Amino acid sequence: MGKPEPMTLPMFPLSSVVFPGMTVPLHVFEDRYRRLVSHLLTIEDPADRVFGTVAIREGYEVGEHGAQSVYRVGCLLQLTEVERQPDGTFDIVAVGRDRLQLDQMERGADYPQGRASVLVEPRATVPEGVLERARATFTAYRAALTEIQGDPFSGTLPRDPDYLGWTLAALSPLPLAERQALLEAEDAVERLELVTRYLRAELRAINVIPSLPATQVARTAWSPN
Repeated sequence: MGKPEPMTLPMFPLSSVVFPGMTVPLHVFEDRYRRLVSHLLTIEDPADRVFGTVAIREGYEVGEHGAQSVYRVGCLLQLTEVERQPDGTFDIVAVGRDRLQLDQMERGADYPQGRASVLVEPRATVPEGVLERARATFTAYRAALTEIQGDPFSGTLPRDPDYLGWTLAALSPLPLAERQALLEAEDAVERLELVTRYLRAELRAINVIPSLPATQVARTAWSPN
């Protein structure tokens, strides 16, 4: 299978890392991103209402100097819900579909755009030990947080290794650079080993200072523009 051809996409940089399968609610109020949403709504097929996002490495989210430096691996998002507010802003929901490799950001006439390619996910055979360690470490971390502030998570973990890797990456309340490393991991094996190592470090920090979790619990509700 060859590498997918680059395409030009509307781009919506965020202050957070988005993973495939992740649901992202956004309040859109800045003019350029309101125009981006308006453009997507002109597309007849909802499956084609897609845009890219990358995490902001340095800089600001809003204004003329927004998104001065961004990471190059991001996520393709599909717009799934839109509510237009009386003041012209939008409340939207998007869902992560695939990873993206961003080649170039472009200002665009009405909203930011970028040249990007979808990254083909390799199918890896994940050793059972890797799966067990990842599940056990997350379960221990969840129990530690529950003792401090109540259970912050809901639902059960998926059995599929790829989905498990993305789910643990999305749920883990880690610093931006570590979340980006999880997004950029080569395959599910590397991703699960990384998230296990990161969560063990979080557990060690919680055990040292048991009254406070090492980082804030991950949230998917952002207002980034």
